[in-house]
Amino acid sequence: MTQPPVNLADRPATQDDSPALEDAAPGLGAEGPAHDLLSELLRSVRLNGERVVAYAPPPMFSMGFADVGSLHIVEEGELELRIDGSPQVERVGRGDVILLPRGDAHHLRDAGEHAEPARWLCGTFTIGDPQASHLLGSLPPVILLGGARTPAPEGLHVARKMLGIEMHSPSQGSAIMIARILDLIFVQILRVWASREDAEPNWLAGAFDPQIGLTLSAIHRDPAHDWTVEELAQTCNLSRSSFAERFAARVGKPPATYLAHVRLDVATTLLRDTSLPVTHIAEKVGYTSEAAFSRAFKNRYSTPPARWRREMRGG
Repeated sequence: MTQPPVNLADRPATQDDSPALEDAAPGLGAEGPAHDLLSELLRSVRLNGERVVAYAPPPMFSMGFADVGSLHIVEEGELELRIDGSPQVERVGRGDVILLPRGDAHHLRDAGEHAEPARWLCGTFTIGDPQASHLLGSLPPVILLGGARTPAPEGLHVARKMLGIEMHSPSQGSAIMIARILDLIFVQILRVWASREDAEPNWLAGAFDPQIGLTLSAIHRDPAHDWTVEELAQTCNLSRSSFAERFAARVGKPPATYLAHVRLDVATTLLRDTSLPVTHIAEKVGYTSEAAFSRAFKNRYSTPPARWRREMRGG
């Protein structure tokens, strides 16, 4: 895990000396009335809905799922959900929606001898950028909506209905429609989960915090800026100590660590998608020297940036 720079060390060059960021990477210069952090981060992950399968197995079944983000929508009956390696068993039923955003291995099985036969839909997701998968990795293994739990939003009911129409009456374009509806459902579930008071600390919960969300947006708009803790605290009108405490509580890591992660995320995009020299990339993401950038990059990815680029390109 990347070690946070001491007092936000390895500071970038001054704003006047830094190259323009508009051409650095998608989203870096995007500043609208309200910075859409969730859209930007999911775009960087390159999350894509894949396909939907309908399941109606015979009684006494047990089915395993692994290595792919999964969405289960229970239409009839009851199921028992268990994450592999966890002793906890969740009982789910008609109307429940289960999202496993990280792709944790799990099993669904018959809820019991006298339970109504189960029928459910299973949608899967792929992650186009494995290097950004830590964004999903910070999410909980499973998010449950419906029933006595967090109610599902109205938009989710509409998306489920559209999904059923495309599955039962397929036509030209149904495959892409299903993929886009899965994307929509994924985002809706994350919205609901992140806005709950008991949401686990991570970037998404921080994005929905009315104060820390402002700071995260500022960081993502301009990660190469010479940010200090005091200046970050000013973005959300908090004192330095209150800000540091609230940031860690909502995001799950100190501001310096999060800033370092964002800078290196941008660096991987530039290494992969451009031919810019490593020295220039280091400057664009906020490091005063190539050596400092290479140290931070190797600490996180276990390989120097130049070698990482060659390996990504198959060279």
